[in-house]
Formats: sequence, C-alpha cells, structure tokens
Amino acid sequence: MITPLAYVDSLRIGSVDSVSPDEIKVLLDIEAPSDVALNTGAPRPFPRISSYVLLPSDSGFLVAQIEWITIERSQYPKRKGMQDFGVIDLPFPLRKMSLMPLGILKEHKSGKESTYSFSRGVDAFPTVGDPVLLPSQEQLKSIVESGEKRRVKIGTSPLASNADVSVDPDRLFGRHLAILGNTGSGKSCSVAGVIRWSIDAARKAKEKVNKQTEELLGEITDETRESLGLNGFINSRFIILDPNGEYSKAFIDMENVRLFAVEGNEEKSIKQLQVPLWFWNSAEWCAFTQASSKTQRPTLIQALRCVRDGRLDVALTPSTDMRRYLRTLVAQLSIEITGGSPWAGGGKTKGLKESIDTWEKGLVDNTDFSINENDAITALKQAIQDFRNSNQSTGANRDDWPKYTKSASDSLLAAFKAAHTTFGGSDQDVLPIGADVPRPFSGDDLLKSIQANADLMKTSDHIETMLMRVRTLLSDSRMRTITSCAEDLTLEKWLDDYICPSDSSKGAITVIDLSLVPAEVVHIVTAVIARMTLEALQRYRRLNDGKTLPTTLVMEEAHTFIRRYASDSEETPTYSMCTQVFEKIAREGRKFGLGLVLSSQRPSELSPTVLSQCNTFLLHRISNDRDQDLVSKLVPDNLRGMLRELPTLPSQRAILLGWASELPVMVQMNYLSEEQRPQSNDPDYWDIWTAHGDNSRKADWETIARDWQEAGQTAQDEVATIEADLEGTVTDTDDDDLPF
Repeated sequence: MITPLAYVDSLRIGSVDSVSPDEIKVLLDIEAPSDVALNTGAPRPFPRISSYVLLPSDSGFLVAQIEWITIERSQYPKRKGMQDFGVIDLPFPLRKMSLMPLGILKEHKSGKESTYSFSRGVDAFPTVGDPVLLPSQEQLKSIVESGEKRRVKIGTSPLASNADVSVDPDRLFGRHLAILGNTGSGKSCSVAGVIRWSIDAARKAKEKVNKQTEELLGEITDETRESLGLNGFINSRFIILDPNGEYSKAFIDMENVRLFAVEGNEEKSIKQLQVPLWFWNSAEWCAFTQASSKTQRPTLIQALRCVRDGRLDVALTPSTDMRRYLRTLVAQLSIEITGGSPWAGGGKTKGLKESIDTWEKGLVDNTDFSINENDAITALKQAIQDFRNSNQSTGANRDDWPKYTKSASDSLLAAFKAAHTTFGGSDQDVLPIGADVPRPFSGDDLLKSIQANADLMKTSDHIETMLMRVRTLLSDSRMRTITSCAEDLTLEKWLDDYICPSDSSKGAITVIDLSLVPAEVVHIVTAVIARMTLEALQRYRRLNDGKTLPTTLVMEEAHTFIRRYASDSEETPTYSMCTQVFEKIAREGRKFGLGLVLSSQRPSELSPTVLSQCNTFLLHRISNDRDQDLVSKLVPDNLRGMLRELPTLPSQRAILLGWASELPVMVQMNYLSEEQRPQSNDPDYWDIWTAHGDNSRKADWETIARDWQEAGQTAQDEVATIEADLEGTVTDTDDDDLPF
C-alpha cells in the first residue's frame, strides 16, 4: 500500500524556478510525464496549455494554470537518487512552463475523508524550489466545480477530466453576460442553450420541491395545489431581440413561447409585431425625424405634449376642448411676456400682435357652454381689446411695430388665466403633461399638433423637412404595419404580451423577429422595446416595496444595435439612440431585475460602456486582431495569456470567465439537438449542387417578387390607403384643426 507521502511525491512534476505576482516559472523534472499522466487516478493529458497544477502553500494549495510550455538547452541534469560521476556535461533539453496563479484550494477533513473548496485570490506565493504537483481527480473536480449555487450546467471541461461546468444564474444574468465569437463558432447555440438549460434546471428543482411538499401534505385537491403554486410553470422571463430570425423555432417545444414578427401568421402561431407610435418618447421621435435643436425639436416636443394630453378625457366636450385651448394660450403668453415681446421693438412685437389676432379667432361662444363660461369668453375678448388699445407706439409705425406696457401685458395674462379657471382649469395643468407619457394618439393627430404648435411658436417656416419624415412614416406600408397598432391595444395588453402574463406565475420566452423591420425604424423599434421593458420593471419595483421581477433581455447581433458613437455630435442618429438605451440598461438594469445578454461577432464595434458593465464572458473563437485586443483589455492582466487560444478554438468550445465562474475555464458546451438550435447553420452548397428531384431547390421568384413589392393590393389601392392615412392633415393655419 502506498503511503500518503509517497503518493504526493508521485504527483510531483517539477519545482519553482522563478516567482512574480502574475507569473510563476517552473522547471519540470526529467521524470515528469511528457504526454499522458497515469498516476492521478485516471489517464490525463499532461502537460497541456490551460490545464491546472498545484503548489503547496500555508493555506492549502495554490492553484495555477499553465500558460506556455517550452524547452531550453542546459547542462545534463542529475536524476534523483543517482550520482553521475565522470559523465561529461553535455547540452540537454530541459522543459519549462509558465504558470498563471488563480486562487487557493483548501482541504477540509472529516474523519478519513477529505473535501476541497476553491476560492479566487492568492494570499501567499511560493518560493524558488517549492514543488509543483499534479492535482488528483477529486482535487481537479473541486477546482472546476467550485462555487456556490452552481445550478445550471452549461458544459464540461475537456482539460479537467470532463468535470461539470455549472454556473449560478443569479450571477450569470444579474450582472450581464457577453457571448462573443466569430460566425460559425457556436455563439447562437450558446445563447439558445443558456436559456434552455437554465429553464430546464429550474423546472427540475421546482418539481423536486413540489414532490417533497405534496408528500408532506398528503392528498390535496387541484385547487389547493394551484393556490400553493405546486405546478410545473417556471416564472422566468426572456425577451430575445432577433435581427436575423434565427430563434423562431429554437424554443418551439417549450411552454409559453411567444413569437412576434413583421408578418403575423396564425397557422405558425406568429403574432403581428406592434410597437405603436405613442410608445415612442421625445428623444426617439427627435432621432427619427432628425429634428434640429433650435426650432424643430422644441416644436416637436410641445406637439407631443399636446397630442398625448388630447386623449386624456374619453368624452371630449366643447368645454374641455376650450379649457385645453386656453391652457395652451396661457402657457404661450407666459413665454412671450417672460421674453419681453410685448414691449420689444421690431419683429418680436409684430409677431405677438399677429399671434393674439389668431388666438382670438378661437375664442367663440357655444350654446353648450354654461352662462359663466360664455361670460368668461366675452370678458376675455374685452381684455384683448383693452390690450390693443394700450399700444404706446405713435406715427406711421403704429400698426407695424406696436409696443405694449408691462401692466397691460400682465392684465391680459390675468384675463386668460381667469377664463381658464372658469372652464375648470387650474395652475397645476397650465403646462401640458410630459412629452414621454405613453398615452395613445394617432399619426394624423401628431401631424396636426406639430403644425398647430408651429403656428403658435412661429416656427412654421422651419418644420417642412420634419413633417415630411413623419408623413413618410405614416404612409409607408412596411412601417405602418408595425407602428399603427390595433385599436384595442393598450399599454397593459402590450406589457402582458411582450414581457409576461399579468397576475400569473407563468413565465414566458418572447422572441421578437426583427429581420423584416424596415431599416429606417429598426433601431427605433429596438430601442423602444428595450426602454419600455426597463421602465416597466422600474415601476414594478416602485409599486411593490422594492421587489423586482427578474427579466433577461437578449440582444443578438449586438454590434449593429449597440454600436460605438460620437458623443460630441449635435445630431442624434437612430443607432446612437438605441445604444444609449442599452447603456442605461447596462448601468441600471441590475437594480430593477433586468439582466442583459449580448451576442456579437465584432466586440470591437460595441459600445465600451455596455461591455464594461458585463461581468461574465463566454468567448468562442475570435480571429480578428482588433476584436482580440478589445477582449484582452476586458479581463485582468494575469488572465490574458489564456485568451491566446481564442483564434484556434473549435466550434462548440468556449472560454468562460468572469463573475459567474470562480476561475476561467475551457468549456465544451452541452449538445443541442438540431431542432433546438437557432437557424444559423452554414449553407449546404455541395448537397444542393448535387441534389436530384424534389431535393433540388427551385426559386419561385414570381411569388417572392409579389411579396416583396406588396402586390397584394393594386397601385390604386395603395394610393387610396396613403390618402386615407393623410386625410385631415393640416395644410394651413385653420383654427378648427388646433388639437386643444
């Protein structure tokens, strides 16, 4: 029987040659294995890059990873236990290797049995001459399978005797995950796998708890079982933004999977993607319309305030309509007085005079008004006339450049406020509601509101290009299918469909196919979905005493939607607006239960802010130099040597490092069957080239062309549709079109 000391000595493979905080060099013994180690309990390849070795320390064992192996010529070495007298010293090859220190492996004894636990960080380094050991099977397994709450198995470690590689989902999704790699490296399969394996692990854990609970309770009714939550539903939420349409079938065998696409298909259970115009906030509207900061943007924001407030009351009566009109005039007159327009000379005063003349046309009596309301209109008209009579200009310029006193201006403002109060207004609603509150409105209402507010703000000459972009959005049938929502769509229903069901423990996987979304709005649509998800979870936490609703947002082809952008640019391109939304999610999402999973083949093009907030990386093959340099800067210096393997990694193999893993580890990802994989396979050129009969693929270009050209309706029908969409658009400054 071999003694413990003899067993430990049999695991020795060399001694420390030099030590630094980030590198330990080792001189291998001449008896050390050169290909396969047979003394560790099972045959194991050694030495191998990225495999593990141990160095005895005061705290247990220092765990180190092999970074490189080399041979250098030296004097003939002395074998242990032998004296080589009279042998001529000749050059002899010595093997050396460099180690990267990772952490400490501690031994815990319980009787005759020993267990091990691994922790990151090194409290004491070895010294020159200290022995270097091969880990035993149990030690190696303890290193790779270290960490608490390792609930989700994602693969095995080929360099650690196929030990299980599992992760804590709280760490994996709560601190954001980046899955990076070239096309064809298995990146998309890893995305689908991480989601599927997490849900499967949660289901098994819940079934186990349900079984134990039912055994304790005995026979119970279905109603009791449901009330106690003893069902198989997993309360998870994954929202996958899929630009290439890869994931439409990847989760088809799972429960409560929702598919959304530009073209709905009831037979295939694909719902129509709807991101209505009234979801867009002012920043997204400004980015889409490319509104200039000086004139167009203020006009657009004011128009959004007015049009969102226009649907506040379900039944719009003449009194409420007049109240809104007066409220807007009170706000506009206050701005004019603050700027000194009434007593200024030249064009400012002239413009105010014309505005008041226009405002007065909207002050009309109505039989539906009460006596007090009609009296208020009459009094306001008299106040306007008194204001005109206070004109201080004389001579030929009396009509062109009138100047009014401050007291007359204040009296006119007081008259407007009094009329507004008579119609039910108050100081709190003088300004309209925020421009970003998601209240329904139509595209035609927005056009009218833009033109009406441009008249009030005297910017009519500067909004034509912005109006043209809005009209294009409303008339383009490709965009209209997404942005013109069904009449019964409410904010509550959208959140129920796209995030998770209301008042239910059923989770959901939501796959949003963005592949046919027009390029003009694809970034805006993506940004709106991501922002609405974040804001919904923010409000959930506020209304539920700080509790969160854990949700994961998956962004495929992230380099397209989360791109670097110039922050000093005056204009805001749509792609930079999308990036800014994801930057906010990366910075703040964790606090509200929103995790982020990024998948990209070009990490060098991603936003540095978003990448810096990702705490876990699953790195597949990366061959581009710029991408390799970028990835190497994201990890600690002592781990960069491991990343040298990235260009040579085969498919389905990746390097896991970061918060979700106690140590960097090479992972052979779990296998996904063909029906569970995203539709991202390489084209099968040869099979198609040599196919016969039904297996040969023929192109029905007529059908494709008709679908592409939207030939389901004639040209006359298309024109009629556009005209109907634009019917009622303001073409002049008629006061009847004011949306107040």
